[in-house]
Amino acid sequence: MSQQTKNTMKKIYLEKIVLNMGVGKSGDAIEVAKNALQQISGKKPSSRNAKETLRDWGVRKGEPIGVAVTVRNDEAKALLKRLFEAKGNEVKAKSFDNFGNYSFGMKEHIDIPGVKYDPQIGILGLGISLTLSRPGHNIRFRSKHKSKIGKSHIITKKEAQDFLTEEFGIQVV
Repeated sequence: MSQQTKNTMKKIYLEKIVLNMGVGKSGDAIEVAKNALQQISGKKPSSRNAKETLRDWGVRKGEPIGVAVTVRNDEAKALLKRLFEAKGNEVKAKSFDNFGNYSFGMKEHIDIPGVKYDPQIGILGLGISLTLSRPGHNIRFRSKHKSKIGKSHIITKKEAQDFLTEEFGIQVV
């Protein structure tokens, strides 16, 4: 019997993690959220602006109402281990989509290991989205000859769950 080799193009990897805090109003709240995300990720966050005006909520188009930061490579892996540790190394199966993405939230950012309570920041919630990818997925975004990803190359929900279980030792509930 010959040993079958695995296809290197099928190897799944963590592309990025996006941390998002929706504040809902501009001003000091945006700066507080930026400081919290800086403390969590160690990277400089950017503000997200309102796409449309909502008079009932007092939000104008173009006004900053949220903060987000993207983390990639080895820093993303280290951060994800801390985030899963804060969640008790358990993830919900319903939070996976059919394209290799997983999202979850935290009600209190101080639950993350290594983050201390700061009275100037307080306690904030955040949304976390992670994107899994395979080599060759950039054909969707390249400038010349954009193309679709074949059905056999798309990351399924089961493959994403198996990857996170093997790579980060989490339990899918």
